[in-house]
Amino acid sequence: MITVNNVGLRYGDRKLFEDVNIKFTPGNCYGLIGANGAGKSTFLKILSGEIEPQNGNVSITPGERLAVLKQNHFEYEEDEVIKVVIMGHSRLYEVMQEKDAIYMKADFTDEDGMKAAELEGEFAELNGWEAESEAAILLKGLGIDEDLHDKKMVDLDGAQKVKVLLAQALFGKPGVLLLDEPTNHLDIKAIKWLEEFLINFENTVIVVSHDRHFLNKVCTHIADLDFSKIQIYVGNYDFWYESSQLASKMAQDSNRKKEEKIKELQAFIARFSANASKSKQATSRKESLDKITLDDIKPSSRRYPYVNFSIEREIGNDLLRVEGLSKTIEGEKVLDNLSFTMSKDDKIALVGKNELAKTTLFKILMGELEPDSGSFKWGITTSQAYFPKDNSEYFEGCELSIVDWLRQFSPKDDSENFLRGFLGRMLFSGDDVLKKASVLSGGEKVRCMLAKMMLSGSNILILDEPTNHLDLESITALNNGLTNYKGSLLFTSHDHQFVQTIANRIFEITPSGFIDKQMTYDEYLENQELQQEISKMY
Repeated sequence: MITVNNVGLRYGDRKLFEDVNIKFTPGNCYGLIGANGAGKSTFLKILSGEIEPQNGNVSITPGERLAVLKQNHFEYEEDEVIKVVIMGHSRLYEVMQEKDAIYMKADFTDEDGMKAAELEGEFAELNGWEAESEAAILLKGLGIDEDLHDKKMVDLDGAQKVKVLLAQALFGKPGVLLLDEPTNHLDIKAIKWLEEFLINFENTVIVVSHDRHFLNKVCTHIADLDFSKIQIYVGNYDFWYESSQLASKMAQDSNRKKEEKIKELQAFIARFSANASKSKQATSRKESLDKITLDDIKPSSRRYPYVNFSIEREIGNDLLRVEGLSKTIEGEKVLDNLSFTMSKDDKIALVGKNELAKTTLFKILMGELEPDSGSFKWGITTSQAYFPKDNSEYFEGCELSIVDWLRQFSPKDDSENFLRGFLGRMLFSGDDVLKKASVLSGGEKVRCMLAKMMLSGSNILILDEPTNHLDLESITALNNGLTNYKGSLLFTSHDHQFVQTIANRIFEITPSGFIDKQMTYDEYLENQELQQEISKMY
């Protein structure tokens, strides 16, 4: 167990935490959420002891080991992969090093023999004989093949290094596990493996993540950082989000009788309980949900952008025809004889590992690249708006204010009041709209690009990784906006829930060909798993 007593921290005039008093108990996984800049990563550093709070203290049950997912991917460049994982249990690794040093001595004394015997006893107590096999299992589960286990970290690519550091944090069954964005750079298989690992993990987990699907799968509780306090809520992210929305609605509707509100709360809890999966997490969560009272759910101070893509012209049936598109970039054939047609109401997600192929297809369709061969044709009723993965050309060196930047893309109304009102819905208010476009953060630039697209009134949207750089609130708002969009979509995203709730058609460009399935993302993943299992049988 990890206990936080009266913790407070300020940076200058800015108050991050004040009188935080909470307990994180074994058997639970806590999703730490909060607006960008609220201090989530800082709070994890306070829990780990990397940062000292100005007030209060953090205590861990004596004898429990705390493990942290490290963020410096270049810390162990000259160390072997398998050893880096075992380093996650520092005392075990020290014992191994001391043992080896003694046995390497040329003049081995009786005193050395006694010390070695002590170390061997501690080594056995720390489960040292299984250390390498446990490390290998973790690495394999995360997709690091056996032939890499004895390589040095410098020989691995960036995504592989992330996986090794994650295996290091998971190694040795720590009593408290702190994970800051553990799904970053992980592929679908590795994320699924990590989800199962955490669902079955019996100790305490505290995780920060922008991946809502991941939070929904693994979390038994949500730790909400708001108003410089942290409040613990039973349930996963979706339950927290919808309960906070329900609380806001109830607060606005204060004249309604308490009995009516209780009935609405009971119906809300029953719906979430019914949707629970069969995992241990879901079972304990359901029991806790049944105990929630009206006073337990509170409105959030979070501000959500208002994302609404309207279309100016009804779309026809003939949207897009692609025939035989091929493209080679720097010697790599990224598109090979690609053909498909896009139909009305299609919301197509491009998935899979080949990022370059997806971006190249989008750039060709938007006229930014020429194909080597093949052709495409947009329907005459269509109009397209494009969200590029790299938006730097729109902002670098731009001396315009945000309001003047957006004015360039407002074909009908470029008045100050209209543009300010529009930007206000995208969380730019007051003097914010006077900031220069060139100094915006990554998330602010994305919100500006989305505002630009909303102004276009286009009936086809092409979005290349629009969830990058966005916080949970903006991702949720964009997700809702695209779910309600009446036009058609072509998009990519690494956000599982985003793809699952929006797409009705899945494309994947693979080395062996082009896959086109009219189904949801979860159905597609299940279908792929089934195909792989069948192929193993023959």
